[in-house]
Amino acid sequence: MQTQLLEQIEQYLVRTKLSPTRFGRMAVHDPRFVTDLRAGRKPRQRTMETVSAYLAK
Repeated sequence: MQTQLLEQIEQYLVRTKLSPTRFGRMAVHDPRFVTDLRAGRKPRQRTMETVSAYLAK
């Protein structure tokens, strides 16, 4: 699930030309979120749900 979420985020970043920092701030109020995911961070279930909802909008 975590890798799938990161793949969805990466596709979103390419499509929208949004920086990872900006995405993190807008989606979960954490500018390091995407960088940390890329480094292996395991987000909580609630955080994954929040990001999924953000991507769905």
